[in-house]
Amino acid sequence: MNRIFTIAILFISLTAFSQKENYNTKKGAVANGYDVVAYFSNKAVKGSKKLSYTYDDVTFRFSTQENLNTFKANPTKYIPQYGGYCAYAIGVKGEKVGINPKTFEIRDGKLYLFYNSWGTNTLKLWLDENPEELKMKADKNWSSLVK
Repeated sequence: MNRIFTIAILFISLTAFSQKENYNTKKGAVANGYDVVAYFSNKAVKGSKKLSYTYDDVTFRFSTQENLNTFKANPTKYIPQYGGYCAYAIGVKGEKVGINPKTFEIRDGKLYLFYNSWGTNTLKLWLDENPEELKMKADKNWSSLVK
C-alpha cells in the first residue's frame, strides 16, 4: 500500500512540475507579473502580488480586482500563447525565450508576447516576416515543447 501511495505522489509531483515548465514564470508569475487581462485593452500594466491568482499551478497577477474577476470567469481566454514565452522564438527556433512584458500583440483574440532587448525587437521581426506563417510554425513547435 505504501508503494502505491509513493508512486501516486511521485506522479502528481512530476505532473505539476511539468505543467509549470509550460509557462514562463520569470519574476514569479506568468507574463513577468503583468496583468494578462489588461493587454486586451491594449495596455501593458504590472500586476500586484496582492491581486494574485493561481490557475493551472502557476501564478497570474492583476492590476485591478475587476481584471482578476474577469480572468477567473474565463481564464483560457487570457492565458498568453506559448505559455508566455516569446512567440517569435517559438516560431523560428522552437526555443523558449523570455519576453519583455511591454512588447505584445493581440491577434485573433489571443495574447502573444515578445522578446525586446539589446536592439532586438522580435515583435517587429514577427510583423515583418509574415506573422500568420510564423504563428503556424510556432503552434507546431509548441506542441512538441509542451510536456
